[in-house]
Amino acid sequence: MTFTMKAEKRQVQTKSDLRQLRQQGKVPGVVYGKNIKQPTAIAVNEKELLHLLRSHPNAVLELELPSAGNQPVMMSDVQRDPLSRGVLHIDFHQINLNEEVKAQVRLEVVGEAPGDKEGGILQLMLHELDVQCLPRDIPESIVVDVSNMQIGENILISDLKLPKGVLLKSDPEQVVVTILTPQKDITEEEAEDAAVEAEEAEARAKEAQAEEVKTEA
Repeated sequence: MTFTMKAEKRQVQTKSDLRQLRQQGKVPGVVYGKNIKQPTAIAVNEKELLHLLRSHPNAVLELELPSAGNQPVMMSDVQRDPLSRGVLHIDFHQINLNEEVKAQVRLEVVGEAPGDKEGGILQLMLHELDVQCLPRDIPESIVVDVSNMQIGENILISDLKLPKGVLLKSDPEQVVVTILTPQKDITEEEAEDAAVEAEEAEARAKEAQAEEVKTEA
């Protein structure tokens, strides 16, 4: 799926100018690539950008540029405010639709794991997968089916089914999802026993240390 976004050209600005631009509901950015003679400073609508970042962060966009017409691009670098998480700056990479690109694709967990129902703890270790393919073949997500997982089992990247034409660029031995063994609840009596054992061990350690001091003396 291809999305369209309109960009306006901007001059390289001061911090004060950039702050004012953001107050107008726009995000400063740069677009670069083979068909762009030199990196071009642009601004895009903040609401449109945030919607795409939430729903299709790896999508191919048709970016409408004042000086170069419509160009196929992908978002390559997003700078956010560390506190508010608002977008401060965005980079767009102009691409060739007939050349493979690298992208990160969201992992989507489906199914109910029997091990999870039995009290195990299902833990997702990865949220995205690095792939390489033609821009039109970038999937919106890659399915991780956990419907047969038992307690203590893992799903590795190599276990996932990738769409045709999509090559894996992540380590195939990485764990995607696991079901951990539930932790045993400790009773009050067991906690007291453990505390007594710890105190006795500490006392024995002090006695041994005292004997060493006597021996050295």
